Formats: sequence, C-alpha cells, structure tokens
Amino acid sequence: MEQGQALDLLDQMLWNAVVLAMPVLVGTLVVGLIISVFQVATQIQEMTLSYVPKILTAAFLLIALGPWMLGRLTDWARELYLSIPTLGQ
Repeated sequence: MEQGQALDLLDQMLWNAVVLAMPVLVGTLVVGLIISVFQVATQIQEMTLSYVPKILTAAFLLIALGPWMLGRLTDWARELYLSIPTLGQ
C-alpha cells in the first residue's frame, strides 16, 4: 500500500465520522443554545435543565437517523473490504 492510498483511506474514514456525528452534535447544540437562552431569560440556574433535553434529543436523533447512519457506515465498510485485494498493488 502506498502512502497516498493510506492517506486517502484515512481521509474517507474521518469524513464519514464527521458526517455520521454531525446530526447528533448539531441537534444537541441547538437544544443547548435554546435551553441556555431560556435559563438566562428566566434566571433559572438548574444544571439538570440543560442535560436532560440534550440527552433526549441525542437519543431521539440516534433512533430516527440510526438506519441511515448504519447504512452509510456499512456501505463504507463494504467498499473498504472489497478494495483490500487492490491495496497490495
């Protein structure tokens, strides 16, 4: 395997990781910002008020987008395994 092929595989892996993690991270970020604005507006400083909605949002997004995430990861892994015979050349 050449250095360029290894870097290409690493690049594909990192981009897939970013694409798969992005919906959950963005969803929890948006919910966290909304809760933070609510806390500042009402001056409620309860710590669990920010954690519980973010956990519920992450769980909902993982359940809703799980099949898509698993399909994308499976397609990439299948592509990787099928390219193994060509990596030694």
